[in-house]
Amino acid sequence: MVDPDAFTVPELRDELETVDDLAELSAILEAERDGQDRKTAREAIESRMDALREAGEVDEPETEGEYEETAEDVGEDAEGEAVDEDESTDDADDGDEPEGDEPDEDDGLSHPTRDKKHVRALQGGHYEDMWVYCETQQGELLDVSKEMLGKARELMDTYAEDFGDEENVVAFVIGDDCAELAEEAITYGADVAVYHDDDRLERFMNTPYTRVAAHMARGQGTTESTDWRDYDEPRYILFPATNNGRDLSATVQAELDSGLASDCSDLFIKPEKVSNPVKTGEPGVKKTFEKTLHMKRPDFSGFEYSTILCIDNPDRDFHPQGASVIPGTFPVPDPDPDRDGLVVEHDMELDDEWFGVEITEHDTLDEGVDLTGHEVVVCLGRGIGDDPTRGIELGLDLADAFDDAAFGITRGIVTSSYQFDGHVETYTAEERQIGETGQVVSPDLYIAAGVSGAVQHKVGMDESETIVSINTDTDARICDFSDYFIEGDLFEVLPRLTEAIKSGELTMDAVTDGGEQ
Repeated sequence: MVDPDAFTVPELRDELETVDDLAELSAILEAERDGQDRKTAREAIESRMDALREAGEVDEPETEGEYEETAEDVGEDAEGEAVDEDESTDDADDGDEPEGDEPDEDDGLSHPTRDKKHVRALQGGHYEDMWVYCETQQGELLDVSKEMLGKARELMDTYAEDFGDEENVVAFVIGDDCAELAEEAITYGADVAVYHDDDRLERFMNTPYTRVAAHMARGQGTTESTDWRDYDEPRYILFPATNNGRDLSATVQAELDSGLASDCSDLFIKPEKVSNPVKTGEPGVKKTFEKTLHMKRPDFSGFEYSTILCIDNPDRDFHPQGASVIPGTFPVPDPDPDRDGLVVEHDMELDDEWFGVEITEHDTLDEGVDLTGHEVVVCLGRGIGDDPTRGIELGLDLADAFDDAAFGITRGIVTSSYQFDGHVETYTAEERQIGETGQVVSPDLYIAAGVSGAVQHKVGMDESETIVSINTDTDARICDFSDYFIEGDLFEVLPRLTEAIKSGELTMDAVTDGGEQ
């Protein structure tokens, strides 16, 4: 019998291809559990057992205990149809499927989703460049697309200094009449801009956008549209954490069989040493993964932050390393109209079946509300409850006193049952909400009046340069992360603050009678 302790996981996987007896494989599995008990080794043994079962020409061994429970848990639904012996042998001999090829409709996978098309990740592939999905709206690049291009440029410039390899920032744009937008992406930091232009792609639809993006990433298409690159897939890929960007990021990364860190607020690249045997292949072994993208994101509604890594397993690669980025996280860079770059038109036939949804009628909003990019943001919370309409009026007056200010609200106002007069009601809509489920802002000055400072709200404004809060409760959470805290009733403080701004004589004494903390 094969002794699993005598092999590394890759060596064991090759050795298992010579074993055609389920009883022997079951014994090997038990030996692995009693020995090193490596997760990747157990998976390799179980995968070989599943392959033999699918071939349909082996008898189930009489087993007891843990393996028997596993088989029972799988159930009849996971038993796939029998496949031709030659086909099964070819799959085992070939290992990973050819790049970009999808399995046939009747290819069986050893789990209940076997009927779904699936493209395996590469093993030992060649990866380069940082790709940035540039989302558009009404014929323009969104600010978050420009933000990501600027950050990607910064990351890859540092990458060249740290690792000695110069790799590109690649913008990719999908839509209708988007060639000029691809050229614009060059001015914001891209070295290469790849675009796919089709009038059916005027509005975002997940299926065609996913297929096009994955096709681009794999380097598929005509020679003219792919001869600028010589690698299998991007090393990194960034998406905006917008409604459409979140949707697309998940399905593209699934299509490429890789991972995704969603809603990130910081990115950096450095080597990472890990000892997890799932990643190293052997217990007690440390391995350094070079050029690892560290993706920082808020957790527990911003109370804590986690750093996500997308690290390869010994037998498969997780590339591109993917992240979606919260809008407003990074500054919009100044465009450089003299910057040189390569603009490439992507070539691909789009299947009519991908356009199963037809938009027959639509309305266009006259103006959206974007609270990002302003020097000052004034935000009101539930503290306006004594006189909701008057509270909104005072907040708007304060915002108007500044040269460049926006007006926002907390989720507490959006979900409240407050009654507002018609002339201010439009300023209480969800589109002005700041926080975890709203907009993220980082102005030079953030003024929060009647805001308690729940962690959900903190996520949306924590990166502000200076935070001034006004509250009657000195124990309010917002006091803990404010630069200035004014103890007072917003209905009294806001008019004084507005008057001081207009007169140009802003001091703390002008807005509060010694209540500053």
